[in-house]
Amino acid sequence: MSNLRYVPKSQGEVPVDPFGSAEEAWFWFVRCQQVRREGAQLGDGGGRFSRPCDPDDVYCAAISLSRRGLLSRAHLTTLGTFGLHGRPPDARCRDEAAASRLWDEAIDRIGTVLRAKGIVA
Repeated sequence: MSNLRYVPKSQGEVPVDPFGSAEEAWFWFVRCQQVRREGAQLGDGGGRFSRPCDPDDVYCAAISLSRRGLLSRAHLTTLGTFGLHGRPPDARCRDEAAASRLWDEAIDRIGTVLRAKGIVA
């Protein structure tokens, strides 16, 4: 029986680029999920910079906040709906005013967790 060990790949010379905001991280996560649903497998990217996390880290942050009662189902629904639209809700629009409040609360709470992990600058 061989002794196999897990050795993580080094990031090499590709700089890690944290997200500028929690909102940016959320939209990136949603885009990654859409690509996954279409059958793509996310790899290391091989680009000019590397993200500081996996898409699942953003998801886990939101779910952990939900489990602790800091994000309600309404928050998660708003994040999902407007994440798929690719834009935040517009507070100036009467139909989106409540969603805008929920969005801001959710993004603020997720941002706190992501900042603590170094995912958001």
